[in-house]
Amino acid sequence: MSAVAVATVRRPVEPTTRPATEPRLRPLDQESREWLRYLRADGAVRDGAIERLHAILLRAARFEVARRRPTLPHLRGNELDDIALEAADDALVSVLARLEDFRGASRFTTWAYKFALLEAAVKLRRRAWQGREIPLEPETWSMFSSAAPGPGEQAEQSELMATVKQAIDEVLTPHQRRVLVALALNGVPIDVLAERLNTNRGALYKTLHDARRKLRRELEESGLALHAWLGEEER
Repeated sequence: MSAVAVATVRRPVEPTTRPATEPRLRPLDQESREWLRYLRADGAVRDGAIERLHAILLRAARFEVARRRPTLPHLRGNELDDIALEAADDALVSVLARLEDFRGASRFTTWAYKFALLEAAVKLRRRAWQGREIPLEPETWSMFSSAAPGPGEQAEQSELMATVKQAIDEVLTPHQRRVLVALALNGVPIDVLAERLNTNRGALYKTLHDARRKLRRELEESGLALHAWLGEEER
């Protein structure tokens, strides 16, 4: 196990990503019970379990890195290895901090495996955007356009675009506008945006939700409905 993992497992921290807590569906299988018992033990028993768990998480992280490698051709093998190791280290910390959340809906190793997959995915998305400017102005409005609009449709789409742009500029706060444009229009990963804006995913989801609700109401007052993009109103 890496020095990073050894240094951090003693200090549980807030995990970067959190798979949803599973409901208790059935009694834990014997293997899962053993994992929990060993990881809650002391001394060499716990250290050995942590080392075995880290090896499992590292395999998961390497699998995810290999799966996504074609999307990151500029990264070399040693860089990808470092990302996988860092993902495994952080996943280990998260798993150890959330042992009480394990409910047995799947085997313990399957549950833990997800932490490594998520950590690797987040780190690769961040690496893909490293050094790139975050686009906070719309790069395209094509999501509202037909593939080959006729003259009548083109006129309607132009009117629609003008209304949407005006609503975004006038109804939303500057922060809501930046978040909406980056996430919903320009496809910036939420993890990347959270890091650049020095905030967290939860805060960005809340901002995006509020921005969409404002826009939905404004557009409905104008006789428009863009539920495919804005989402359905929560009841």
